[in-house]
Amino acid sequence: MTGKERTMAALERREADRFPKSLRCTKEAQDALLNETGTTSKHDLFDYLGIDFRWIGVPFKGPENRSQVPLGGEGYDFWGCYNKAIINNYNTYYELTYHPLGNLKTVGEIENYDWPDLDWWDYSAIPGIIKKEKQKDDTCIMFFAGGAFESPWYMRGMEQFLIDIYDEPEIAETISRKVAEFYYKRAMRVIEASGGLIDVIGSGGDIGGQRTMILSPEKWRKHIKPYSAKLIIPFKEMGFKTFYHSDGAITPVIDDFIEMGLDVLDPIQVGAAEMTPENLYHLFGDRLSFHGAIDEVELLPHASVQEVYDETQRIMGIMGKNNGYIVSPTHQVQGDTSAENVLAIYRAVDEFKKR
Repeated sequence: MTGKERTMAALERREADRFPKSLRCTKEAQDALLNETGTTSKHDLFDYLGIDFRWIGVPFKGPENRSQVPLGGEGYDFWGCYNKAIINNYNTYYELTYHPLGNLKTVGEIENYDWPDLDWWDYSAIPGIIKKEKQKDDTCIMFFAGGAFESPWYMRGMEQFLIDIYDEPEIAETISRKVAEFYYKRAMRVIEASGGLIDVIGSGGDIGGQRTMILSPEKWRKHIKPYSAKLIIPFKEMGFKTFYHSDGAITPVIDDFIEMGLDVLDPIQVGAAEMTPENLYHLFGDRLSFHGAIDEVELLPHASVQEVYDETQRIMGIMGKNNGYIVSPTHQVQGDTSAENVLAIYRAVDEFKKR
């Protein structure tokens, strides 16, 4: 089977020759894997590992003073937020230090903000980007559109955005609406440029904490869900598979996502409340596929190679009972995880035998 065939089978909960593989890494973790495998680029590394599920982006060509990907480099991003580099022993991270909508007082001021322009991206590059991801195999391609919760609070500040939801919901909803409309329109341009080579449209935004949701399910349903739906329902109706990312404990609203037409949930933060593979499969495994679940918080940085191998096989045996599972770490592999432990995940996939 090709990577695309294998991944689409998982998204439709059909049997394949093996579970599909996916991977995200920080630069530091990727460099360690390149060194360990003797590969020289991300594409060669992913081909070496047999990564079936590939994420693509669209290059930025807009103004230099708005050139950073959100949380992906130091400087102002295309929303107008400022991201500062924070370096520790393992990785460089980017933290928000300026929220451009933080001091605005009215819906009118929000509407009149200098929102990003759709022409700031080079859509003509999309076919070439996809070709590189398919240079060895016909892989499954996902474009991650964006989300209607995180980007709004990046712009407003999390504390103020959550206060808005309770005290000034019109402001919160205006920001979420503007963001969702922008992400939808940009995704449509990417789809048009791709020539039919995109299979999955992703969206997301962390709405869960370690013990419970960041905001109540009721508030999420009233003020955020309608805008999150705009990045799932239309694409599902167009025939794309749909992907949603949220860290944390989100079981109270997973049925809502299924109702919207969600095909696969990411990243399955197994240490969060009620997010164990056993519980998620029991509650949703007949209606939803899963992406992730190989714990990046405790397992990957601290376990032995054999422990990672064994846990990966165990997770496949649970989340893959109905075939609806894409094997992946729960988030980007961090620099404190050894390359050997990452390689153990994919060796476990290759050697897995259904019981």
